Amino acid sequence: MAKSRSPSAIDDRNPRIRKIVASLARTYPVALCALNHESPFQLLAATILSAQCTDERVNLVTPELFRRWPTPQALAVAKQPDVEEVVHSTGFFRAKAANLIGMASGLVKHHNGELPRTLAELTALPGVGRKTANVLLGTAFGIPSGVVVDTHVKRITTLLGLTQATSAERIEQDLMALLPQSEWINFSHRLIHHGRRICIARRPKCDECPLRPHCPRIGLPE
Repeated sequence: MAKSRSPSAIDDRNPRIRKIVASLARTYPVALCALNHESPFQLLAATILSAQCTDERVNLVTPELFRRWPTPQALAVAKQPDVEEVVHSTGFFRAKAANLIGMASGLVKHHNGELPRTLAELTALPGVGRKTANVLLGTAFGIPSGVVVDTHVKRITTLLGLTQATSAERIEQDLMALLPQSEWINFSHRLIHHGRRICIARRPKCDECPLRPHCPRIGLPE
């Protein structure tokens, strides 16, 4: 894991980062996860479903999922065709159903049904990659294990010139090196909100964008 710099070091070495972080904080002072959940287990299941799917669609599916299988113990013994039927509309439903059951089984078998709080333990569960683990640790437990890089974060950090990398893993490492660790969680939440409200992929509202003074708009036409 990249070592985070202190906030003062960020200010001295890259004042533009400080201004971007401050502008996002002013624009989105309350940065919440868009996936509806009432427990860490629900958040983990919802995040698994969110792969290649909108949060809005996931939020339509999870109430029935959690009604039928409210705990890891219940989901661990669910029949795959039944889970597939519930999550069908999220896409890749066979793989997602298998991952959900496998994740729940792993929690029951290795963690007494409780959610572990380390990247290594989480990513050992079926369907849980680094991004999903970062979402859970940051949102559910307030543990800044890394920077979540979804499609919004990938696109906007490129526009801002914060990274030239193309893979989520490399982008995350670049952002972890630029940002103080205290910003790792909220920075992603705020960029995701920004990507949905202002920096929209097909029709960015640059004239309304609070980041416009700090954005070179890399990749966009003049």
